[in-house]
Amino acid sequence: MNFTTLCQEIFPAVIEDYHRYDNVDQPIANPYKKGSIEYLLYLKNWIDTVQWHLEDLIRDPKIDPVAALELKRRIDRSNQERTDMVEYIDSYFLDKFKDVKVAADAKINTESPAWAIDRLSILALKVYHMAQETKRTDVSDKHIQECQRKLDVLLQQQQDLTTAIEELLEDMAAGRKYMKVYKQMKMYNDPELNPVLYAAK
Repeated sequence: MNFTTLCQEIFPAVIEDYHRYDNVDQPIANPYKKGSIEYLLYLKNWIDTVQWHLEDLIRDPKIDPVAALELKRRIDRSNQERTDMVEYIDSYFLDKFKDVKVAADAKINTESPAWAIDRLSILALKVYHMAQETKRTDVSDKHIQECQRKLDVLLQQQQDLTTAIEELLEDMAAGRKYMKVYKQMKMYNDPELNPVLYAAK
């Protein structure tokens, strides 16, 4: 099984698991062995799925301002967790390709494998929710048709992205490309870097 096939099995399953409860406070029940790549992929998409719905909640025009502030802070924490998960997944690839002899003319990619997989995870959520729109019975035929057209584009994007990821992984395995991982600096969470936070000291 190639890597994106694994992603395409796990991500929709996570989204279905979440929607059995449709509750941002529902505890995760990760079925995979802790530390395995499957465990990391499940956790990654769970974080993305919960954050998707947190962002739905904060867009409610009638939301209480105090509740909105707490949601915003929760979304900030979720963004940090999402970034951390990308770095964990990249560590898997660093280890996987550590013994590959890199060609003298090897090129670096614009993004690491895990950041591309991050996009694949978000795309799985877009596909799921757009597909739900095409099944509604309380909207016009025009709405259904427009959503179906959007869904077709998302599915094509998903196919193209999986192809690109597999090509990247093949190039890395062959030493034609190599990866670098840069620790992400989320400045808004850092009391030493966010001017609002350090000014309050």
